[in-house]
Amino acid sequence: MSGLASASRLGISAFDETQRVELRPNRSEENVQAVISAVYRQLLGNDYVMASERLTYAESQLRQGTTTVREFVRTVAKSELYKTRFFYPNSNNRFTELNYKHLLGRAPYDEAELIFHFGLYNEKGYDADIDAFIDSEEYVTNFGDNVVPFYRGFGYFTGARTVGFNRMFRLYRGYANSDSSQVEGKSPRLTRNLAQNSSNTIVGPSGGATGWSYRASSDSAPRNRPNTGAGTADDLNRLYRLEVTSIRTPGYPAVRRSSTVFMVPHHQLLAKMQQIHRTGGKIASITPV
Repeated sequence: MSGLASASRLGISAFDETQRVELRPNRSEENVQAVISAVYRQLLGNDYVMASERLTYAESQLRQGTTTVREFVRTVAKSELYKTRFFYPNSNNRFTELNYKHLLGRAPYDEAELIFHFGLYNEKGYDADIDAFIDSEEYVTNFGDNVVPFYRGFGYFTGARTVGFNRMFRLYRGYANSDSSQVEGKSPRLTRNLAQNSSNTIVGPSGGATGWSYRASSDSAPRNRPNTGAGTADDLNRLYRLEVTSIRTPGYPAVRRSSTVFMVPHHQLLAKMQQIHRTGGKIASITPV
């Protein structure tokens, strides 16, 4: 991954520069702790883990040398901790996207990969679906028994596809971002592109130079341009789409992951932005319609 010259501008320099984490034969307590932390960070999508949630028995087995990193990864992926964050609240599409990201370090390449895991889950259940990732030739070749899975989708590796680089940006939204608390919430990120066998544009995550942490969803806004009363094509082109999260309306609680779309003429843009900020909203994206 060291060949990514634009890593800092794309917001992925943290992964471009990070060395893989491996449990060494002459392990020290510091090495074991680094492995455990890396597994939780990778599999839980950078989400915070409370002390009461940690899998202490599995950690002790790893520390004592009676299990491998690969089996520790399997235990975390099959745990209630993982299910509560990603399986129960999400659709099959979103859950499978995240499994590819967390367990194989890449985005799914095509719809066939999703369909395979849908069928496996329906026929054999949750555990068999997780095993299919961890027991795959791809997992064994890239991580083996003692390397913590890491994000491979930003660089070249054997078997990689070019489209995987673009797709990874739909799943990765910044080094400090959590997979369970993104602006887009529970909606799948790749369903449309996978179904159409098309690539997606790259929008830098929150670590990039632009600072945006959100890529607008093509399904969340009106598809027809509303009539603003302007009579020329130039006037129509000055309509902007604002995607807003965490907006507070009287009588309703603030929901961090909800999003609202506003279509605003250019001459009203500043006033609308000020109104959104007064209500506690966060403007996630501003794009011309």
